[in-house]
Amino acid sequence: METVLNDFVKEALALNATHASLVEVEKIPFSEDFRKLCEENSCGSYDKNWMCPPTVGPISDLIKRALEFDRGLLFQTVHQLEDSFDWEGMQEGQANHEKIFRKILEHVENNDVFREILPLSAGPCMYCKKCAHLVGKECYFLDKAVSSVEAYGIDVMSLVKAYGISYNNGQNTVSYVALILFKM
Repeated sequence: METVLNDFVKEALALNATHASLVEVEKIPFSEDFRKLCEENSCGSYDKNWMCPPTVGPISDLIKRALEFDRGLLFQTVHQLEDSFDWEGMQEGQANHEKIFRKILEHVENNDVFREILPLSAGPCMYCKKCAHLVGKECYFLDKAVSSVEAYGIDVMSLVKAYGISYNNGQNTVSYVALILFKM
């Protein structure tokens, strides 16, 4: 099993993740304080996406769900910006991260080693251009919808540092983190 898991790290890097590591779920730092940032609408997606708070569910339920898993694949993508105010570059970086995330997720989903997986990425679910929540409809693609690591109360900064990955990757860069949890 360890060989299979290590192969996922290699595949993530081959698919353009900048950094990748295996994590132990029991060592993931959770904090309900991250939900407060969501409630303050710091990213602009609060109550605008099925996979974001409050519609994704209570933080205690999400943490409990995450803790049902054994291991995970943590990976980060780093994107160059023109300067620290390059909003368009940040959005392009997030879109590129989403493409890389979906490729890695597809590799994990196509492997029948795990009983269940829980994919988490950066920011709101971006599978649809416009979330069905905005028009009062149920999620169109529940099997493809993905919540964020922050919505699950994961302290991303502490998590990446614990596995030797820099949170800040230098001037004029933006970094995005994803985590795919596995039940063995």
